[in-house]
Amino acid sequence: MLLAIAAGACESDPPTGGGPTDGESLRLETVATGLASPVLLTSPPGDSRLFVVEQPGRIRIIEDGALRAQPFLDISGRVGSGGERGLLGLAFRPDYATTGEFIVNYTDTSGDTRVERYRVTADPDVADPGSGELVLAVDQPFSNHNGGLVLFGPDGMLYIGLGDGGSGGDPQGNGQNHGTLLGSILRIDVAGEPYAVPPDNPLVGVAGARPEIWATGLRNPWRFSFDRTGGHLYIADVGQNQHEEVNVADAATGGLNYGWNIMEATHCFSSSACDRDGLTLPVLEYGHGEGCSITGGHVYRGNAVPGIAGHYFYSDYCSGWIRSFRYANGVAADRTDWGLDAGQVLSFGEDAAGEVYVLNAAGIVYRLAPAQ
Repeated sequence: MLLAIAAGACESDPPTGGGPTDGESLRLETVATGLASPVLLTSPPGDSRLFVVEQPGRIRIIEDGALRAQPFLDISGRVGSGGERGLLGLAFRPDYATTGEFIVNYTDTSGDTRVERYRVTADPDVADPGSGELVLAVDQPFSNHNGGLVLFGPDGMLYIGLGDGGSGGDPQGNGQNHGTLLGSILRIDVAGEPYAVPPDNPLVGVAGARPEIWATGLRNPWRFSFDRTGGHLYIADVGQNQHEEVNVADAATGGLNYGWNIMEATHCFSSSACDRDGLTLPVLEYGHGEGCSITGGHVYRGNAVPGIAGHYFYSDYCSGWIRSFRYANGVAADRTDWGLDAGQVLSFGEDAAGEVYVLNAAGIVYRLAPAQ
């Protein structure tokens, strides 16, 4: 098992205005409207289409600037939607062009998590709703903190984000329990059916531990992402009552413990004194005077705005601002508030070319674009 290490200094002061380069500024360019709670945007490798996940249970396609009326996939009859439940995640296999397979994560009508595999039909704009095969099922004790993201990493493995099971304060102690999948990010191999555990996962062979676990100590990792060229994993973990956080780790390093519910960000959660040994602390946090629920995004690797390359973008559901930082030497550097209001930000998205998108509760998809 790889040992957890402490992260660098956490930045908590409010960011300054302006851009990372002289005169750089951004605008939110409207790409599509009229979506129902869009919670994710992604694209298959090398594909110019945008696939948008709607929380009630549909996946829609935006192509050549137009939102297609017919869903790519509609499983709304199987999805229990509302609050923090619904169709929450979508990931296309790296070899999607040849296999036509993709993975979704949703809460079913009983409120439990289901990770399933689906396939596209002969029509590239329509998936087969009858092709669903169960990959993983996880019971959810409460209605919130379902996580929901599925994401293929640079190693080709599938990463799955799961919250601590919900309620408040982690009453079941799942965040620090290796015997449950809750409160963790999982790493599995879905090349076969239903899945295999990679032999280099950090808890393989540890008595009483679930070998699927890659990282622990998470409250609700609603959105996390890999920097496609920087070799890091960024995890935005939603806080309890006072603090929101962003964690950054080497993408190849497993076994890290991000501290919940011993810690809320860099602060002791349940007492004035706590043992931080072996915990990985965030590189950035902010208090609830600035927002209420962090929405994690992506490191920009597109071509439309070269001046922001390498910046990780994030927002807050209650405040709607757009902020970024550049991870350098273990700290969040060049912290910037872009002076934009995106409304209630549900999620970010990244297309095949590395451009970054912002999705809000009003059903709007924006693209980050140069202000001029």
